[in-house]
Amino acid sequence: MTDLEQKLNSGKVYQVIAQENQDPRFYEYLEKMEKYNTLGYTERAEKEKQQILKELFAEIENNSYIQAPYHAMWGGRHVHLGKNVYINFNCTFVDDAQVYIGDDTLIAPNVTIITASHPISPALRAQKYGCNWPVFIGKNVWIASNVTILPGVTIGDNSVIGACSVVTKDIPANVVAMGTPAKVVREITPDDDIYYDHGKLIAENMA
Repeated sequence: MTDLEQKLNSGKVYQVIAQENQDPRFYEYLEKMEKYNTLGYTERAEKEKQQILKELFAEIENNSYIQAPYHAMWGGRHVHLGKNVYINFNCTFVDDAQVYIGDDTLIAPNVTIITASHPISPALRAQKYGCNWPVFIGKNVWIASNVTILPGVTIGDNSVIGACSVVTKDIPANVVAMGTPAKVVREITPDDDIYYDHGKLIAENMA
């Protein structure tokens, strides 16, 4: 990490204003994001979009895709995507600190992932101080529509976050969590490989 990135990921309070100017490519990141969001869906456009993501994101592995538009404070520069990640429309990354998303994770429309916060102190906020914590999302996670994930949260492998939840604390692996704040409602069990949608047999309902 650069000195700036270490500061942004430290959790320490720092003066947010003008930090962007410490990275000479900051506006380049935003211009690339803007271009990505306007390219459309031709075969040529899709190839160009994949190239933009490879150049722009901190890390993007094979077969990961973002439906345009997406929005990010740093254009996604601090976002790491594993393999086979799918992110639907209108995802917002407040990516002042790093965001890590594991292989095979699915993110539904209108999800917001936030790494940045501000002190409660009115005096510090008036001076534009902030603080950040990275977000870690595991492998094979499903985050449903309109979820908000707050700074410093870790979501474990295979877990499901229900629609419209606000995730304020860590969620363990292999559970279903939902609500505001999101709480674990049950574990994922072998029955989930047999039944879906309130007791329907998967084997009898495969298209």
